[in-house]
Amino acid sequence: MEKFKKLEAIALPIPRANVDTDQIVPARYLKKPRTDNFGEYLFRDLRHVLDEGNYAGARIVVAGRNFACGSSREQAVWCLFDYGVRAVIAPSFGDIFYSNSLKNGLLPIVLPEETVLKMLSALKPETKISIDLEKQKVNDSHHFDIAPFAKKCLVEGLDEIDFTLSQSARIAEFEKGYRQ
Repeated sequence: MEKFKKLEAIALPIPRANVDTDQIVPARYLKKPRTDNFGEYLFRDLRHVLDEGNYAGARIVVAGRNFACGSSREQAVWCLFDYGVRAVIAPSFGDIFYSNSLKNGLLPIVLPEETVLKMLSALKPETKISIDLEKQKVNDSHHFDIAPFAKKCLVEGLDEIDFTLSQSARIAEFEKGYRQ
């Protein structure tokens, strides 16, 4: 997984509330293998979301509340990640999407709705947003919370399997003592 410490990038505005996972990745693409570039399927039926303005190369999404609600599609995270997005800022997320994001290297940031609405109204194609995961700050002024384990994994570029493998010496030591 790619390490995430700091990011300064163009932000794509998606001001609508309740953007569900079926809008992010239509069901017909769910049986594709992970080796496919899922970025090609992002908002496939709503391409205008990506084509409005000039937000090419956006690595951050700023969205309305309840982003990625609906069914539990890990592919929704894959679409955003493969497109190049590394963080999504919203007032709230679908619970399963939030969890899947952290496990797949995508940083979901929850900020107050008023803050997000101000960000959305100020976004232009050239507007960049900065995220400092280690300080847990957006634009050096908006603090966000993240679970310590998820933060550690993102900063170090570890998925859950990589983290477990990094603990192999401790696991072996435990097993050795456990068997006695």
